[in-house]
Amino acid sequence: MKAGQFKLSPYVVKDEGGKRYLIIDARDSYYIPSISDDRNARYQVLKILSEVEADLVVLAEVYERVYDEIQTKMLNEISSLHEKFEVESIWSYSHLGDPKVEEEKDFGERHNAIVKIAHDEILYDPINSYIILLQEIKKEKVRLSAVPEEKKSQIYMKTLLNVKANFENTELIRKARVLLSKLEHVPETTDLYRSFFEAQVKPSFIGSRLVFGDEEKLELLDEYSVKDATVQIFKHPNKTEKMYFINLPEYSLSPQKYFLLSKTKETVAAFKPGRASLSDLAKSRRYFERIYQSTIKDIARKERIEVSNDEIIELSQIVARYTVGYGVLEVLLTDRRITDIYIDAPIGNKLIYLVHSEFEQCQTNIIYTQDEADSFVSKIRAMSGRPFDEAHPVLDFDLPEMETRIAAINRPLSPDGTAFAFRLHKVTPWTLPQFINVKYISPLGAGLLSFFIDSQSTMIVTGSRGSGKTSLMGSLMLEILQNSRVIVQEDTLELPVEYLKSVGFNIQRLKTRSPIGESKETSNEVSPEDALRTALRLGDSALVVGEVRSKEAKVLYEAMRVGAAGNIVMGTIHGDSAYSVWDRIVNDLEVPTTSFKATDVVCVARPIRFKGSLERHRRVVQITEVKKHWKDDPSDEGGLLDLMTYNAKKDELELVEDNLKESDLFSKVSDLSGLSLDKIWKSIRANAKSKSFLVEIANEFKMPELLEAENTVLANNKLILLKEDQLEEFGSVDYNEVLGEWKNWTKKYLLKRLKSKRGK
Repeated sequence: MKAGQFKLSPYVVKDEGGKRYLIIDARDSYYIPSISDDRNARYQVLKILSEVEADLVVLAEVYERVYDEIQTKMLNEISSLHEKFEVESIWSYSHLGDPKVEEEKDFGERHNAIVKIAHDEILYDPINSYIILLQEIKKEKVRLSAVPEEKKSQIYMKTLLNVKANFENTELIRKARVLLSKLEHVPETTDLYRSFFEAQVKPSFIGSRLVFGDEEKLELLDEYSVKDATVQIFKHPNKTEKMYFINLPEYSLSPQKYFLLSKTKETVAAFKPGRASLSDLAKSRRYFERIYQSTIKDIARKERIEVSNDEIIELSQIVARYTVGYGVLEVLLTDRRITDIYIDAPIGNKLIYLVHSEFEQCQTNIIYTQDEADSFVSKIRAMSGRPFDEAHPVLDFDLPEMETRIAAINRPLSPDGTAFAFRLHKVTPWTLPQFINVKYISPLGAGLLSFFIDSQSTMIVTGSRGSGKTSLMGSLMLEILQNSRVIVQEDTLELPVEYLKSVGFNIQRLKTRSPIGESKETSNEVSPEDALRTALRLGDSALVVGEVRSKEAKVLYEAMRVGAAGNIVMGTIHGDSAYSVWDRIVNDLEVPTTSFKATDVVCVARPIRFKGSLERHRRVVQITEVKKHWKDDPSDEGGLLDLMTYNAKKDELELVEDNLKESDLFSKVSDLSGLSLDKIWKSIRANAKSKSFLVEIANEFKMPELLEAENTVLANNKLILLKEDQLEEFGSVDYNEVLGEWKNWTKKYLLKRLKSKRGK
């Protein structure tokens, strides 16, 4: 076939994340849309590359074959080489020999050979062109060896060697030479192209690409399923972060199933849900899947494609994922081992990164696209009712059905375009026994914090981002007596309020205006400081502030000092020590020092890297009492009394016993409760032992669900009721006796209940 025999397929060059994608429409083509399998496909790609610049090549049919930057660079080199030969007219008369010493009758044969190598064949099969070239050089060497010296001319040989040098200056031919040198016989060139041009195949209606490769160099650390996808975690020999590879069924379907998916999506594309229906998409998911199942059946019947009921259900779920769902993101958001997902600008330019609860930061094999980002932004704008444009370049939004908080940014704040950060909330809240189990806190530390809540102390939980402070606050809320009324205030919904309601807490959430991305003029949400003043009028409450960020700090301390005196008041704030909390609240947020002293306890969490290891382990590192008799600087005047501090060598939160005699807080609790210091510590240690016991039997009987909130709340309630029974009967509590009775109840009732749930 001669070059130019067929017209070129329609194509478009699309910019995605700073990369130029050449997308060739091969739906009605005469060739197989595969560079490795069809010489006509190679001609199409190489010919079009001579007209446009591209970083990646996509052959699009019902599914797309995507050729990455390395592969496209090899193709660009061949296309440029073809153009070079054309410009130089390498087959012209002057390149074929010397008519003074040679017979011109040989020039025609030489011309045909060069034209075939450098013009006719190169765009269809450059490797074969090179092989033909080598054969022609060998033939010319033989001819020259038989020609008398006076009849010899090196012009044609120089032309051939020049063409050979140009071929060997391309990456494709260099790679082909290596393989050819190892083979006894010249193979079909198709086999060679398959070595170099293995495409990433994906359905045409999916934007995201899944990148695979180098798996043989990776060490598999874990493998598990998320919905209908497979997740593999790898360790790379040359990278500090782990690799998170996801394999979705829609990337490995048969062409017939791809056809059914594409046709179904085209058919249902006319449905455009408005704002009201978007907010109910999660509830309506099954309804849409049933519609898609009917559509798939109709198309399969019409096109005479055999497909089973199970396959129809699978295909309907895939269509739903990319219509009413969130695409590839939806699968990541369903993996509850992930805590954070980052899609950085420019989108389409780099892989998605995430933070895994076990393997920390991981690089995924997913490249998100700008089209998908635009579609996702449209959905969250519709659901939130908030603007997201150059005048409002920040959008914070909670996605309740995915238990996820989204932070989206755009130009001009993000000069490279749209970017996202997703924070995935734990579906069930962390509990203190679960934290003990992972060594986040010691049993005694957990018992001490539980005691402070029971004694209605005011508490600030602090730590850096990712230290687990919000999760710790959630676990402490579970320690509040269930006969208390709890008011929770947040600007981003992270605390497990709905779950606490489901296990019997009397709890009311207040949602306030975010301090970023929203102005007082454009938002109809209540400011944090106004909401906090309202909270003080909503009943005799335990007050929990999701995060102290700005002006509400003054109101919080007003609550601590006046409005909520005698009640539990808790909040979180960014910091890395008790002193940094004072510094932030007093110097940055302008709360008077006299007000700050309303804080009773500061609890500090921090990620720890043991001995310089790359892995980070979250730990509670400090439980500090804020004393009351100091004036200006708590550090200089002994205003911060460490009750427990972290020992990194032992990996343990230790009690600072020498400091206890200086504590004002324990004396205050003793005066208000009538408990002696000895009884106070017996109560604290009983709390610690009860939580530690739950961990022991959960591990012994391999029942991690025992440590979930619904069970630990029952266990907490039972321990409290047993104490109350002894107080009513004897006027005091024998903690050893109560603990023994509680352990028997835990084994006979709680454990038995869980076993029956498992069907044992």
